[in-house]
Amino acid sequence: MTEPVTPRLREMRWWDIDPVLELERDLFPEDAWSRGMFWSELAHARGPRATRRYVVAEVGDRLVGYAGLASSGELADVQTIAVARDHWGTGLGGRLLTELLRAATTFECAEVLLECRVDNVRAQKLYERFGFEPVGFRRGYYQPGNVDALVMRLTDPATSVNGVQGTETHG
Repeated sequence: MTEPVTPRLREMRWWDIDPVLELERDLFPEDAWSRGMFWSELAHARGPRATRRYVVAEVGDRLVGYAGLASSGELADVQTIAVARDHWGTGLGGRLLTELLRAATTFECAEVLLECRVDNVRAQKLYERFGFEPVGFRRGYYQPGNVDALVMRLTDPATSVNGVQGTETHG
C-alpha cells in the first residue's frame, strides 16, 4: 500500500488560474468565480503594497486546493477556500486556513472575517476549531438559490496560526 502524498502549498500565480477555475467550477458550479476575478485578486497579491494572499495546494502537477485572503487595515477577509473532493478529510482545508491566518498576521490584521453557506456545516466546524465565532447572517448572499451566509469572526489571528489542523472545507 502506498502512503498518501501530502500536498505542497505555494503562492498562487497567474498560470494557476486555469486549473483553479476547473476546481472552482466543479465545487461551486452555480456561483464560481470568473477568470477576471482571480486575475484581479492576484494583481493585489505581490509587491510592497500587497493586500492579498493566495495559495494553491498541489500533488505532483495536479492542483488539489486553493485559498485566498484580502486585507484592509486591521481587518482581513477569507475570500475563498476550496479542496478537491478526493482530498476532503485529509486536513488540507486546515492547512490552507493556517496559511491564510499567517498572512493575516503578516498583514498585521487584528481580526479575520469570512462568509460561509449556512448549509456548509463541514466548513463551519473547521472555522470553529480555529476560533472563529458566528457574528451574523447575510440574507440571500449566495446566488442563485438565495442561500444565506453565516458571517464568522476571529479576533487575534496570531493566536490561531498554530491552531487545530482540521478537516477540509470547500466554501
